[in-house]
Amino acid sequence: MEIMITLIVTFFAGMGAGLGTGFAGMSAAAVISPMLITFLHMDPYMAVGIALSSDVLASAVSSYTYYKNKNLDVKNGLIMMVSVLAFTMVGSYAASLVPSVAMGNFSVFMTFLLGVKFIVRPVMTTKDAMQQTSAKKRVIQSLLCGTVIGFICGFIGAGGGMMMLLILTTVLGYELKTAVGTSVFIMTFTALVGAVSHFMIGGTPNWLVLVLCVVFTLIWARIAAVFANRAEPKTLNRATGLVLVVLGAVVMGFNFLT
Repeated sequence: MEIMITLIVTFFAGMGAGLGTGFAGMSAAAVISPMLITFLHMDPYMAVGIALSSDVLASAVSSYTYYKNKNLDVKNGLIMMVSVLAFTMVGSYAASLVPSVAMGNFSVFMTFLLGVKFIVRPVMTTKDAMQQTSAKKRVIQSLLCGTVIGFICGFIGAGGGMMMLLILTTVLGYELKTAVGTSVFIMTFTALVGAVSHFMIGGTPNWLVLVLCVVFTLIWARIAAVFANRAEPKTLNRATGLVLVVLGAVVMGFNFLT
């Protein structure tokens, strides 16, 4: 019975995380962690480690799918990734100097609002419009935005994928497919660093739960990424918005239960 419950929980956790990753570059931690904590009564630190591990392969496969379809800005993605990783550590150190504040609900609420935004005001920027920004300006913007995202993620401890998608589409003017592709590309490396550090500090994870979450997240992320790259911009905006609204509402419900 216990194995069956584990299978059901990890399936739905992986499905939600995979759809969020493939459609919107969302971190699996936003979905998997609260489900493992709520239904499997897992230690929160270990739940986050398993969620980040699930993120690595799912994000890698999704980013490859976006790359094959020429919807990934590798150069500026690498620049942003370096500044995100560096300032995540700065943010973490800054957070250790001040009283701890629970900011997880803010990240989830932002996911919900971003979903509403994509439905009501879809991102219709084209690749031609993206090309109008000079390469030098794009590099500077990527560095500055990566700095802001990294510091906030390190300080708050959540919301990286959503913040990247928001900034890539609204501040940097990316069209939606390229924004998601670049976001999952960055998340592959940030999730890997986070997962390794969690297991080095927290110890050996529950291998059954880890493997099931990784497999289910990978499958659904692949499905979502293939659909997203074939969809028309308006359809993709609505699908992405719907996924974010549903995931945001569900995770807020889980947080309320705990």
